[in-house]
Amino acid sequence: MEGSSCNQVRPMAVRQRRYSKEELAQRGQVLYDSSIREQVEAGNEGKIVAIDIETGAFEVDKNVLPATNRLFERYPDAQPWVIRIGHRAVYHLGKLTCSWRSQSISELATR
Repeated sequence: MEGSSCNQVRPMAVRQRRYSKEELAQRGQVLYDSSIREQVEAGNEGKIVAIDIETGAFEVDKNVLPATNRLFERYPDAQPWVIRIGHRAVYHLGKLTCSWRSQSISELATR
């Protein structure tokens, strides 16, 4: 069917990381601790906050992808860092907590 959006292929945006993993994590944690935590903690424990480390903008959701996708809708060049509200790690596997505290969306995509 001509003109149908179902048959159209949309190219994926290629996002480039502009910071090392260490700098991304450090900047994200500073933003979270200094200004974002107090805005999101109440009533959101266990949810994900995706933070653009360049603008300080953030989105909260139950899952990583919806939070980061909304952040990219607002800021297409965002450099997102994510953390689970009220927890030390983004993911918990059984009795073991993953060794990463938080991570960028590009790192999540490669796991």
